[in-house]
Amino acid sequence: MEIHRRIHTWITCFLLALAGVAVVGPALALTLYDGEWSVVIVTRMGACDPSYRVGVQIARGAIDSGGLATVQGQVTSRGGVKVTVRSGNQWAYGSGFLNKNHGRGVWKGQGNSGACGGTWLAERRG
Repeated sequence: MEIHRRIHTWITCFLLALAGVAVVGPALALTLYDGEWSVVIVTRMGACDPSYRVGVQIARGAIDSGGLATVQGQVTSRGGVKVTVRSGNQWAYGSGFLNKNHGRGVWKGQGNSGACGGTWLAERRG
């Protein structure tokens, strides 16, 4: 009887551990794109700044600029990028793709001088 109780206890603990991995595992998983990136943003239309460079951090697929603007963005497991940036009454929406070390895409938004849009290029740092 003692052996059956130990086996039952062991199986229960094992199943609970597996359930914890299934629930917690994906949320903590690192992605191929995690790390520091340098992004060059170029205006092709409108009166926004002609170009500028910004550093971003990707952690578990989430994009963070660490700056004054509010950044909400995600990189999918296949490298698809969607990001929204807001600062006061200015905003921009960008989309594109990353591979292991580079990326590119387009953006459009609203600046202090009106609507603008353009392209972006990204390169992994380090």
